[in-house]
Amino acid sequence: MKLSYKPYTLELRHVFTLATSSRNVTPVVLVSVESDGYIGYGEASLPPYLKENQESVIRFLSQLRLGPFSLAQSLEEILVYVHSVEEGNAAAKAAVDIAIHDLYGKAINKAWWQIWGLDRLSAPYTSFTIGIDSEDQIKQKTKEAKDFRLLKVKLGRDTDKMIISAIRSVTNCPICVDVNQGWTDKHYALDMLFWCKEQGVIFAEQPMPKEQIDDMAWLTEKSPIPTIADESFQRLADLDVVKDVFSGVNIKLMKCAGMAEAYCIVEKARLAGMKIMLGCMTETSCAISAAAQLSPLADWADLDGNLLITNDCFRGAELKEGKIISTELPGIGIIPVSFV
Repeated sequence: MKLSYKPYTLELRHVFTLATSSRNVTPVVLVSVESDGYIGYGEASLPPYLKENQESVIRFLSQLRLGPFSLAQSLEEILVYVHSVEEGNAAAKAAVDIAIHDLYGKAINKAWWQIWGLDRLSAPYTSFTIGIDSEDQIKQKTKEAKDFRLLKVKLGRDTDKMIISAIRSVTNCPICVDVNQGWTDKHYALDMLFWCKEQGVIFAEQPMPKEQIDDMAWLTEKSPIPTIADESFQRLADLDVVKDVFSGVNIKLMKCAGMAEAYCIVEKARLAGMKIMLGCMTETSCAISAAAQLSPLADWADLDGNLLITNDCFRGAELKEGKIISTELPGIGIIPVSFV
């Protein structure tokens, strides 16, 4: 197998503002793995809070020796090797994991939703993310999201009620909120969740700081809507920590090192009685299409990362009637537009 990679910078359509930061670009590293005439593609998306960057990803990838491997080996055997090289590096490993899944799917001429026995059309509606902004910009972004059946709204500052009210002045579309750890007082957080429910909010993502585990468990017990772990939940091993603290988990390929572990998380989270949200970073259609293969297993999807950028270098899963639907192409279902 031949591994190739290169840095790339995603340019956002709007400045993206969270409770603690703003940015208008996201660095990524694009990956390809070639074997027996097939090429699989992957991607590592690197928002600042992940603590990985292009340099660390490239350093990790440069240590991999995939040359001795071929399609004769099992996919699992290769991924075990990738994970053994060094601890951490979840986004870097996700890039390789996605590329290997794409490669193996192409080799047997099947998409992963087919391999897993899923119905691609049964995917849940995906949300469209609206970052923290001025009232006028919030209204404009809401109007631009008219093709979506669910809006995801970033909160966590003193403008929270203004943002929700601005959206409600434009649409009655259901809303989910992502507080990004922005509420630090549990009583204030509970008041906000009751108010949010009155405004048509259906669940809240990471309302409180990940360090406040007891407060978060208290909040979930009393909350009128489900609470979803994001910053508090990264890998499969974290499931035991959050299962009694949140109502569900937000699975992101960049956090959990790829498709293989994401699939395992879904299975074990369901056994624990938890809700499943399938999320993303700002990504090209490569990583979004990889996540879309799992989408029929989720309660909610937030797979709009490729729709937030202006320089997507792949074509893949598409927005259809409010859902991100996988293509019928093999592997993760993408076509490179300008990868090289």
